[in-house]
This record gives sequence, structure tokens and C-alpha cells, in this order.
Amino acid sequence: MIPFSSSLLDILFLLSVAVIWMMIVYQLILTLMGFFYRRLSLKEEEQLRKHVIDLPGISVLIPMRNEELVIEGTLSSVLSLDYPSEKLEVIVINDGSTDRTEDIVRRIADRDSRVKVLSLPVTQVGRGKSRALNEGLKMASHGFIAVYDADNNPEPLCLKHLIRQLLADSKLAAVIGKFRTKNKYRNWLTRFVSIETLAFQWIVQAGRYKTFKIAILPGTNFIIRRSVLEECGGWDEKAITEDSELSVRIYQKGYRIKFVPYATTWEQEPEQLRVWVRQRTRWVRGNFYVMRKFLRQSLGFKNKIVAMELQYLFLLYYLFLVAIVLSHVFFLLSAVGIIALQVPGPYFAVWAMAFALFFLEVSLSISYERDARLSDLVYIALMYFTYCQAWIYVVFRALILDYVKKEGSVWDKTERFGEVPVLKQRERG
Repeated sequence: MIPFSSSLLDILFLLSVAVIWMMIVYQLILTLMGFFYRRLSLKEEEQLRKHVIDLPGISVLIPMRNEELVIEGTLSSVLSLDYPSEKLEVIVINDGSTDRTEDIVRRIADRDSRVKVLSLPVTQVGRGKSRALNEGLKMASHGFIAVYDADNNPEPLCLKHLIRQLLADSKLAAVIGKFRTKNKYRNWLTRFVSIETLAFQWIVQAGRYKTFKIAILPGTNFIIRRSVLEECGGWDEKAITEDSELSVRIYQKGYRIKFVPYATTWEQEPEQLRVWVRQRTRWVRGNFYVMRKFLRQSLGFKNKIVAMELQYLFLLYYLFLVAIVLSHVFFLLSAVGIIALQVPGPYFAVWAMAFALFFLEVSLSISYERDARLSDLVYIALMYFTYCQAWIYVVFRALILDYVKKEGSVWDKTERFGEVPVLKQRERG
């Protein structure tokens, strides 16, 4: 059989390569800037420790739904934070739990007056994390609001690190910490997730903040000024990823969000592939919502960097995805002799360079952590061919649910797998 060839195939191939390398170069820039930001943050942490400040009151919101496996450990960590007891209140919002979650929390609340339980009425349950947080906000009595997911174990100094940064700069609306995987060594999937989340935070969050003074709220481990939150109208109850949606509105108001990498919390990650797929699909659909809501508006944003980041998100989920799929298809069809590309070039060298950059960037990112192991390098190499490719399926699944089946959003919380010991790094100071 004579392989099929045409100039259209050549053009599509070249365009896909160009798009992929545009994203690779951008990622390389962020990696380098993230490296410099880490060095800066280490010095910054030491300087802030020397300043004695009057710590303000903080209301910690913990939304929960069927969290009996983890909520006791979370409350134990939050109540053990190195923060004045009289200035800390913990509001646990129970959104229709059908297990022992509420009983566990109420038992703890009976022992510690800082814990308050808010059970949503039956007619209002299941409307999502944003609704739970908005209801919790009404009950909060302090001017600073912290948010933790129900599976989190913040390190003792975490809240102090965050509030010190927030008080040091009046232009900051919020400060976000770092999250780590406490069940990292449970199986191959949790190893991959741990590497992915560290790389995202040290490359994208740190690199973006160093380069553009931009960071995006995560779903947990952050403090926000109540005044700014109320100015923004609270959390959008239609948003699946309420954190990224709120981030855009914060920047629209002229405020900033800062990444504080030494304020660490530990969280549980999916241990089964089906749970991971559901969680990541929900995240992608949430980002689709943010793009639909703001992408057209972004052309008129005063903050052009935020506008650029929204357009980058569009490129990542649409154009980059198409380029990756086309690249894979061209490779496979060429390998079996169905098509023949007429464009000459050192394509194996180009692919090898892309893999090498991925490996080096991610390896550099995880090397910042004291619990990094040499075996992580093997997982980084493997995830390029497996875990990263699974994201293609996740994005297509999200596209089908959003634009074909047009399914609505519900509180599709991540399934827990029982408590695990936290592999903490030794805190300094």
C-alpha cells in the first residue's frame, strides 16, 4: 500500500508541533522563575519570623459531606495549629452527611468550644461546596477567612505563615499555601499525583507569581480578607471549581493573591483510577465554566495578565489538546505506513528534547522537598507515557459531559480511603 500524503497533512503536522512547543517554552520559563521564587521565599520566611505582630482573629471554614473517615484527623490538626486559641474559630459545615460525620464533629465540639457545627437544612443540601462556604461565611465572626478541605492536616505554623504574609501587604486579598500528598506511597497512582501536584505548584503557581504576580486560589489552605470576599459577592454557587472562578473576580477588583510555599497542608489524594478520573473531570468541567463566564469578558480586563492567563487556559484545554491528539495520530499512522509526511526534520530529536525538558523540569520541582527520593525519577519518566496521556481522556470526557450530554453539576466529592499517617517534613524554627 502506498502511504497517503498531502500538503494539508504537512501543514496540520507543523501547526501541531508549533503549538506544542509554544506551550513547552512557556512551561520552561515558568520553571526557571519558580526556581528563583523558591529561593526568594526562603529568605522571605526568615525575615517575617523576626517580626512580632498582633495576630488577628481567623474563622476557619471546613465544608464536609460524608467525611467520617478523615474529619477527626483534620479537626485534630486544625485545633493544634500554633495560633492563639481565643482568636481562632472553626466552623464545620455539614452538607447532608448520611454517615457518622456529624456525630464525630459534635463530639469534638463538646470538648472544644472553638468548634461550631452548621448543619444545612434538608431542603438545601447537595448544592455544592460554594453553597456550603457561603452559609459558613454568614456564621463567621472574624475578618479573615481560612478554608480547609475535610481531609486536610495543616502543619502547626501554616496559619501563622499565611496571615503574616497577608498582613504585610495591603494589596493582597488572599494568600495561598502549598498542599502535599499524605498518602503518597500508597500506590503508583498516588506517587504520580504527588509528583503532579508538586510540579504544578512549583512551576505554575510559583513561576506565575514570580513572573506576573499572579496566583490562583486552590480549594484549600488559604486565607482571604472577609471584606474582599463580601465585595466580590461570596462564592459563585454555579461554579464547580469555585476557587479559580473567585480568583478571576478578585483580580477584576484590583487585588492580588500570593503563593506562600512554606505554609503547608497535607491532603489525601485518590487511590483508585476511577476516583481520580471523576475528580479530574470535575476540575476540567469547572475550568470550562470559568472560560465560558470570563473568556469573552477578558478582552476588556484592565489586568491584561489575568486576561492572558484565561486565554492560556483556553489554549491548554482546546488548542493544545488538539495539537497533542494530532501529533499522536500522525505518529501512529506514519509508523504503520498509512500516511507519509513530506516535511523533513529531526523529529525524533525534537520529541526526545520535549521528553528531556519534561523530565528535568519536574525533577527540579520535586527536588525542593526534603522527602524527595531517587525512585521518584523513575515515576517521572513513566508518567510522561502513562499518567500525562490519561489527561487526554479526562478532557474529552469533560467535553462530552459539558457539551454533548449537558449534565448539571452536583457535589461530587472525592471518595476517601481512610486515614493515613502524615509524612511531614520537619518545620524550621
